[in-house]
Amino acid sequence: MRKPDPDWVEITVTDNGEGIDAQHLVHVFEQFYRADPARSRVRGGSGIGLTISKALVEAHGGGLSASSPGPGGGAAFTIRLPHSPA
Repeated sequence: MRKPDPDWVEITVTDNGEGIDAQHLVHVFEQFYRADPARSRVRGGSGIGLTISKALVEAHGGGLSASSPGPGGGAAFTIRLPHSPA
């Protein structure tokens, strides 16, 4: 575990779902990208949710990253935002 940085706030959301293969992981934030070509808009969304999420986080001076050990291993998404003292 990393030592907390008082200048940043991090939120990580993890799941134990399908996971993301390394070849797709680098593309998950691209607009309309779908790792599974069999998914349609009806079954798998429009492919813009992560693109919009990343843009919103970056607009606030932060970053959004994804990690996964691969298929069957779930995934983790981390939002990192600058800490602003009250």
